[in-house]
Amino acid sequence: MVRSKLFTRSALGVALALGVAAGALTAPVSAFAKDKKEKAPEAPKISPSKAFIPAYQAAVGGIEKASKNADITAARTNVTNAENAYRAAKGKDARAQAKTNLDNAYAALGNALTAEKALLEQAFTVVSNADDKYLAGQLALNLGNIALDKPMQRRGLQAMVDSGKTSPAETAKFNFYIGGISFDMKDYPAARTALEAAIAGGYTEGDPEYLLAESYIGDNQAPAGLKVLLDASDKKGAGVSEDWLRRGIVVAYKINNLEYAGAFSSRLVSLYPNNENWALAIAVQRDLGKYQSQDLIDLMRLMERTKSFSEERDFVEYIQAADPRRLPGEVLKVIEEGLAAGKLNPSDPFVVDAKSNASGRISADKASFPGLEKDARAANATAATAMAAGDTFLSYDMPAKAIDMYQIALTKPGVDSPRVLTRLGIAQADAGLYADAQATFAKVDGVRKPIADLWSVYAKNKAAGK
Repeated sequence: MVRSKLFTRSALGVALALGVAAGALTAPVSAFAKDKKEKAPEAPKISPSKAFIPAYQAAVGGIEKASKNADITAARTNVTNAENAYRAAKGKDARAQAKTNLDNAYAALGNALTAEKALLEQAFTVVSNADDKYLAGQLALNLGNIALDKPMQRRGLQAMVDSGKTSPAETAKFNFYIGGISFDMKDYPAARTALEAAIAGGYTEGDPEYLLAESYIGDNQAPAGLKVLLDASDKKGAGVSEDWLRRGIVVAYKINNLEYAGAFSSRLVSLYPNNENWALAIAVQRDLGKYQSQDLIDLMRLMERTKSFSEERDFVEYIQAADPRRLPGEVLKVIEEGLAAGKLNPSDPFVVDAKSNASGRISADKASFPGLEKDARAANATAATAMAAGDTFLSYDMPAKAIDMYQIALTKPGVDSPRVLTRLGIAQADAGLYADAQATFAKVDGVRKPIADLWSVYAKNKAAGK
């Protein structure tokens, strides 16, 4: 059967483009820059060099004065307003103009602080020991906060860390902030270095592993980022956020990585088994797997069991894979579900033809049941004969008989084990034998393994009452 119209990635593609499948995640902003309650830490007891003290005092005075300067306060407000306008701008031209306005606002603020920047540079010039470096870092951080200047904030934090004067806990925290600022600046290598140091130092607030993963993804190293994200997700276990898992699926989809897409999908529907997530997991696997009809039908059967059909394409591809000439009972059931859901058009020639074709074959199909079973149980039955009987009974929601037929098929030479095992597991799940189904799905290998893995999650969820 050939569909009368072409299907693209339609609904799935739209979801990915809009960020819906990723939980509408945006790039994280540096934690330090966002946290208004966060203050520069008080310096430990240190002894700056004599040459540094005058430059330090001059910079402190200049920065303090700037913090109270009405013109600088107004310039900061202009930056905030310009940034809000840029975020709200719609359309290419409007965004371009808003970006120009934002750049101009930042430039005006920076120009208003020219004298203070010169004082800061003088302080750095006369740094001669670790204590000086720590204090110079504080100066840079404070002025960077006033100037809304991320590079300057990062410079200050890095100087404080490099001084060796911060405690282990502060070092880990500051490295996280450095990583966040570097990420905002799209300096991904620096972000990774800092974030890895923060993680090694035991810092956990703000999910540094997630930001580390994004620093790889943003730097065109998506597989490395997905590995970090998957490891972090496994570390969090049941506490991992739904957005993390959906993000992993979307990134894997964009780089056509079925292995990672399957891994994130299995975790997503295991922890958050709603219809939307099942639809996403199955649709992504369908598109990446590029399965033949005999494989695809078992994936679409999972969509039917989870009631996660979301568009016309889902029903059409299921009907095509099942084929009314082979499995008329199953095709008719799918058509009726599609019509009831309003996803299939009853006057569509494809639907009319498939429904008519299936309906005309059901009586003869059912009349063949005794003969099919008898042939399958015969001593000289082939694997193909037993499997065909199993397929028929499975398609008519007769799981107990299907189980028997598939088990016979597995004893025959030349059996297509991955296919038969997949369908045996489906029949066992349909019969409520969830533990048996999981054990069967675990034996499936090859191209069908991702399909069996999702089915195994379904069986596990059913056993748990999800």
